[in-house]
Amino acid sequence: INHIVHNGGLYKRPFNEAFEETPMLVAVLTYVGYGVLTLFGYLRDFLRQWKIEKCQNATEREEQKDFVPLYQDFENFYNRNLYMRIRDSWNRPICSVPGAKVDMMERVSHDYNWTFTYTGRVIKDIINMGSYNYLGFAQKAGTCQEAAAKVLSQYGAGVCSTRQEMGNLDKHEELEKLVARFLGVESAMAYGMGFATNSMNIPALVGKGCLILSDELNHASLVLGARLSGATIRIFKHNNMQSLEKLLKDAIVHGQPRTRRPWKKILILVEGIYSMEGSIVRLPEVIALKKKYKSYLYLDEAHSIGALGPSGRGVVEYFGLNPEDVDVMMGTFTKSFGAAGGYIGGKKELIDYLRTYSHSAVYATSLSPPVVEQIITSMKCIMGEDGTTVGKARVQQLAENTRYFRRRLKEMGFIIYGNEDSPVVPLMLYMPAKIGAFGREMLKRNIGVVVVGFPATPIIESRARFCLSAAHTKEMLDTALKEISEVGDLLQLKYSRHRLVPLLDRPFDETTYEETED
Repeated sequence: INHIVHNGGLYKRPFNEAFEETPMLVAVLTYVGYGVLTLFGYLRDFLRQWKIEKCQNATEREEQKDFVPLYQDFENFYNRNLYMRIRDSWNRPICSVPGAKVDMMERVSHDYNWTFTYTGRVIKDIINMGSYNYLGFAQKAGTCQEAAAKVLSQYGAGVCSTRQEMGNLDKHEELEKLVARFLGVESAMAYGMGFATNSMNIPALVGKGCLILSDELNHASLVLGARLSGATIRIFKHNNMQSLEKLLKDAIVHGQPRTRRPWKKILILVEGIYSMEGSIVRLPEVIALKKKYKSYLYLDEAHSIGALGPSGRGVVEYFGLNPEDVDVMMGTFTKSFGAAGGYIGGKKELIDYLRTYSHSAVYATSLSPPVVEQIITSMKCIMGEDGTTVGKARVQQLAENTRYFRRRLKEMGFIIYGNEDSPVVPLMLYMPAKIGAFGREMLKRNIGVVVVGFPATPIIESRARFCLSAAHTKEMLDTALKEISEVGDLLQLKYSRHRLVPLLDRPFDETTYEETED
């Protein structure tokens, strides 16, 4: 299904997203694969119960068998019998800066991934296609590293206090003023953890008697924050404005359940870039609905800040919108800025309120000074305030890498999800056996990739997720693409029925489709 929007009223640029339907045969074989694995899982659990097969997993102690169980055996059925078979594809230890290339510690397992042993060998120069290092600021040399090292020698590594007590440094104040200027908002506040920025601030904004309308594919931090708030939560279909508008209408017409009183607040939760789908929020339409129905908008720009927009200011700039139309602008420093933590930007009244009532502000330790300096230096670089054009060049390089990589994968015949401008590129694998096989085969070819399966994705939509970086050179991308194509042929992953025709003279931003035989 292709979404191509040219709406002069709301969109100032083309908005192209593709979610090609799963081929029927592939879907059937994927369900069969999970069925076979489940049957063998029950068989192996039976053998473990009768001590025929060695039981490696955690179990209740014999003397506690009559107690209410703390550990539910069946809840971990999937971990034991499916995930464990391909566990070597995750948690691989790297021992270098997570830049365009990484060094990885080699490990082996002699008991089918229950335990790992390190060989002592380091696999050098693996092309890193998995880190969220969008603008290439994860580096061990350069102005950011030098500035962070200088601040480390002056301030030390830790603050040992909260912002409200003895942990409010001049560097924190400088960072917040810079973030507000970068976003184009009145005020901003920085937090030590991106996940907690969502999970601890949403409960400060809404509570009982309020309504949250949340996209079905929102990140776990947004989901947790919504649940902790005590507000009523209703889910709308991913990026589906008809679904969102129906929920807004129903909320206004019917009010709260039983009492029919109006909701105290209605808060819409969306993300800039959805990190599993590679899709971009339909922000112009969301803002139009928000204004029409007098609700509030909370925008999570964890993946889009730095990665979208002509000057890296995120999805608001990407669509040419006014930052004042977004009530709560949230984002993280963990991706494009190569650091840690998160921020919230908006009206001064909002930020002053959060300084007093946010759990993250009141109880959490302040950001580490060298981390703050890393953010300040990288943000000034993006803004061009360091006197160079390096930041702007990185934003442009990321956009070029994204379009080139996506186009080439489509030409090869892979099913690729998401928006053509999104640096998150999901390549569909579908079958459970191909999750581990793809990760292992790519590592053999010195390419580091992230593979994702159920329950992080729908059961028939397992995928590999590539994250592009401005630090990737064209040679690196061509090497990775060559190996991906080779592994795609080996594992028969080229499922697409709409293969792009590679035309050397085609303009950069156009696409041509040729219908191919099944």
